Amino acid sequence: MNDLTRTIVYGIASDADKIRHVFVRDLKLKAMLGVYEHEQLEPQYVIINVDLSVREHGEPLEDDIQNVVSYEHVVNHIKDIIADGHVHLVETLAEMIAEECLKNKWTIAVRVRVEKPDIIPEATSVGVEIERVK
Repeated sequence: MNDLTRTIVYGIASDADKIRHVFVRDLKLKAMLGVYEHEQLEPQYVIINVDLSVREHGEPLEDDIQNVVSYEHVVNHIKDIIADGHVHLVETLAEMIAEECLKNKWTIAVRVRVEKPDIIPEATSVGVEIERVK
């Protein structure tokens, strides 16, 4: 495994590789998600975490949001995906979020975790985590 791969896998910012780590932690939203009938009747809480490995492009930031990957845009994309309607699988929702994040020209990798905190009473949460590399 080379250094760049290690950086992407572990989602750590790296000066040597010119990688910035942009993240969203514990975004709690209501979503229509699930395969069971009772899950299709009303929204349930999901908790979403996103880690982006972003290539620093070498140009001055100039303190301008247009020159970075904005976590606000990431959150708004997630809200748009959820607003589009019912999704059966947490895996599908994670893939949809990852795909949207990778559309940004500076994003080279994304890790997405989608958790359902209210499904299994004996567990704090259940869900899935994926990683996708451009």
